[in-house]
Amino acid sequence: MPSLWIKNARVIDPASKRDAVGDLFVKNGKIVDSLSATDRKRAKVIDATGLVACPGLVDVHVHFREPGQTHKETIKTGTHAAAAGGFTTVVCMPNTSPPASSTGTIQYIKDVIKRDAVVNVYPTGCITVDMKGEALAPIGSLKKAGVVAITDDGDCVQSNELMRRACEYAKMFDLPLMDHCQDHSMTVGAVMNEGEVSARLGLQGWPNAAEDLIVARNIILSTYTGAHIHMQHISSKNAVELIRRAKARKIKVSAEAMPHHMALTDESLATYDTHFKMNPPLRTEEDRQALIEGVKDGTIDIVATDHAPHTNYEKDMEFDYAPNGIIGLETALPVTLGVLVREAKMKLPRVIDLMTRLPAKLFNLPAGTLATDAAADICLFDPKEKWTYDARAGFSKSANSPWDGETLTGRIKTTIVNGRVVFNGKRIV
Repeated sequence: MPSLWIKNARVIDPASKRDAVGDLFVKNGKIVDSLSATDRKRAKVIDATGLVACPGLVDVHVHFREPGQTHKETIKTGTHAAAAGGFTTVVCMPNTSPPASSTGTIQYIKDVIKRDAVVNVYPTGCITVDMKGEALAPIGSLKKAGVVAITDDGDCVQSNELMRRACEYAKMFDLPLMDHCQDHSMTVGAVMNEGEVSARLGLQGWPNAAEDLIVARNIILSTYTGAHIHMQHISSKNAVELIRRAKARKIKVSAEAMPHHMALTDESLATYDTHFKMNPPLRTEEDRQALIEGVKDGTIDIVATDHAPHTNYEKDMEFDYAPNGIIGLETALPVTLGVLVREAKMKLPRVIDLMTRLPAKLFNLPAGTLATDAAADICLFDPKEKWTYDARAGFSKSANSPWDGETLTGRIKTTIVNGRVVFNGKRIV
C-alpha cells in the first residue's frame, strides 16, 4: 500500500479541534505526523486545493438488506453507495430476512462484510426474537458475536415490560439500545403526517403523539434502568422538547436527525410521490424548525441517514401500499450542508462533528478522527461544487430518492478507508 500525501486541504478534525489549511500524511494505513523524504518521493500525492479533508463520515443507521432482501441492496452495493457519499464507517440495521436475532445470522453478515464491504461495517442485533416483540433475543450472545447495539428498527417494541427487561440486559452488556419510536395503536393505516396536508390529500394521518409517547416511555425506562437508549430518526417537535428536558436532568438518552426530516416537510407529498413516503413521515415546517434547533443546541446528538433501499416496482404503486423509506448515503452530506450550514448558519466544523466524531463516540466505534496513529479513514469534498444527482446512475442498487434530478451543493471527491482510496470521485476503486 503506497503512502499518501494529501496537499493543501482545509483539514477539519473536530476531535483535535483542527481547522486549518495544511497537509495530511498516511503510511501503512494510519495517519502519521509526516513522511520521510524517501516516503514523500514514493507517496501517492492528492492535490486537495479548495477541498475539505475531514474524518471519514460515520452513519449509525443504514439498511443494507442482506441477507434475504438482496433485490433491494447488498452489503457490497450499500458500501459502494456509502463510499460515494464519503462514509467510511456504517452501522447496519437487523431487519433483514431472517432478522439478525441469532448469532448465526450475525456471523453470516460479518462473513459477507469481510468478503464484500469497501468501508467499515458494524452489525446490530435485534432486541426481540425475529423482531416480533414477544421475547427477548439472546442479547449477551449477540454481544459476543460482535454487535455494537441492539434495535428492532423498522419496528418498535410495544410491551413496556419487555422493553424494560431489554434495557436491563443492554446495560448489563454495555450495549446502546436503539429504538424506532412508534406507538403502533396510533398509526394503523397511517401513511403520512397527520395534519392539514393529509386532510387535503385524503390520506390517513400519522400523529406526532405516536412518536412522542414512545420517546417519553424510553426516557422513563432509561431513568429507571440506567440504560443508554438512543432515539432513532426523531421528527416531532414535541419529541425534541422531551429529549431536551431529559438531557437537562442528565438522563442517559441520545437522538439522531435525518437529512430528509431537516430539509423537507409534508407539503412535499402534494403530488403523491412515493419517494417522499417514509417512517416516521415528513412533518410540518414547525416540526422541521424544531428539529434544526434541537441539532443546533445539542438536544439532537448526531445526523444519520436511515438509508432504506426499495426497488422501483415496490415504490411505483398506489401511495397507501408503497413501502416507507428512501436511500440517502450519496446525498447526506450536501443536503445536511444545505440545511445546517447555509440555512441554519452553523459552522462547518460543528456539522462535520455531527457526522464523524460524535456518532463514533456514541457507539464506541474506532472512527471519527484524524489523530496520529488513527486509521486513515478520510473524506475529501468540495463544499461549493454544484452537481445534479441522478439516483439511477448512483451506486446503490435502488434509486428511491426524493433528490433525484435535484441540484445539490457539496460533492465528495475522494473517500479513503484504512489508507486506501476506495472512491475517486467517479467510481469505486
